[in-house]
Amino acid sequence: MTDVLSKPVLVLNRIFQPVQLTTVKRAFILLYGGAAYAVDEDGEEYDFELWRRLPVRHTDDALPIVGNALRVPRVLHLHRYDRAPKITVRLTRRNLMLRDGHQCQYCGKQPPLRDLNIDHVLPRSRGGADSWENLVTACRYCNLRKGWRTPEEANMRLARKPSRPKWSMTAQLLHAAATKYREWEPFLKAS
Repeated sequence: MTDVLSKPVLVLNRIFQPVQLTTVKRAFILLYGGAAYAVDEDGEEYDFELWRRLPVRHTDDALPIVGNALRVPRVLHLHRYDRAPKITVRLTRRNLMLRDGHQCQYCGKQPPLRDLNIDHVLPRSRGGADSWENLVTACRYCNLRKGWRTPEEANMRLARKPSRPKWSMTAQLLHAAATKYREWEPFLKAS
């Protein structure tokens, strides 16, 4: 049951924009408390009383309750929250690799993940910062070849100039979700 309670549920704001992923546990709290409606695959909205009467199909996840089971919602619609969150993409190794497509920015190869490093374009020893504009994905060979030099000094060219990614909320949610459900598709495509 703990596994079911931790599965992701897509949360939409009042104007049906994706705003976050939450857990099934939090989704049922919002649904039961009247703060949100559950949305089925046909776009129909249900309050908790109507939702609990829906039968659990073989394709649904179910939350066991005394004498029955509750169908787990995949999408929630908040009926009072209308803001869209501002996206700030955190500077992490994973996000840098995603920005660069898991590709060395010097030679263009896509080695296994274990053979990729993060390289400072302007080396740290020369005042290079840990920023989106100064970090790139590099294979081990190119990172060692470049060393403490700048790309120009090492006679190496960057495939593209590094910059802060401009991901949408949809892209951020898809990167965060280990599991994606078909019920999410209409809302993720629209945003």
